[in-house]
Amino acid sequence: MTIQDALAIIERGADEILPLDELRKKLKKNKPLRIKVGFDPTAPDLHLGHTVVMNKMKQLQDLGHEIIFLIGDFTGMIGDPSGKNVTRKPLTKEEILENAKSYEEQVFKILDKDKTKIAFNSEWMSKMTSADMITLASRQTVARMLERDDFSKRYKSEQAISIHEFLYPLVQGFDSVALQADMELGGTDQKFNLLVGKQLQQLHGQQPQTALTQPLLDGLDGVKKMSKTANNFIALTDPPKEMFGKIMSISDELMWRYFELLSACSIDEIGLLQ
Repeated sequence: MTIQDALAIIERGADEILPLDELRKKLKKNKPLRIKVGFDPTAPDLHLGHTVVMNKMKQLQDLGHEIIFLIGDFTGMIGDPSGKNVTRKPLTKEEILENAKSYEEQVFKILDKDKTKIAFNSEWMSKMTSADMITLASRQTVARMLERDDFSKRYKSEQAISIHEFLYPLVQGFDSVALQADMELGGTDQKFNLLVGKQLQQLHGQQPQTALTQPLLDGLDGVKKMSKTANNFIALTDPPKEMFGKIMSISDELMWRYFELLSACSIDEIGLLQ
């Protein structure tokens, strides 16, 4: 397969690849990339929204790259503030571990178990001292954090932002340092966090990762992104009949979006179907 063929597969369904030229250079080295994707186990079930990025992981895995499915058992206790207009309620360690166990079972509905590395970010974050965390916090400014759309909106509307929420992008970014990731995938709402990872890798003398973002899947209501909070989701553990019923409830217009983000059909094939 040529570099251009591989790029065509990687770009399929991507929103941004930052930067694309950097990825092209990495692929030309003909060396498997270490690709990191993090999932915080904040609920017991994964849903179709998660499979947008998981399908991309499978494509990259089939291209011969190393996939690291990172379970954020440490970041999950902070709570990802991305896209949130209120501070998330922290989960207990016990809740996180129970959900993480469920994630390990579900991910292999899509990924090849023998070719997937499972990692937990508590492995390195739990070893950090208070001094280490202060050093990590010094790598970013409050002004830069407030450039994030969600933080900016909350600040302007005088909604509370807890100090620990500023730590989330830094910890996610440090995960890339710990794993020496060549590439990280995430939804469009994760762009800021992915770029923090690039910055921290540079500060640690590493080759910065390439960031690939993908669109967020609309939920069954066609209004909000798919999530358990909005109750507009299709869980991977739903019975087949229930899955079918939920799929049939989707509007005809939204169905094409599902084809684009969830199926293996090319854009040209989808165009012909329409």
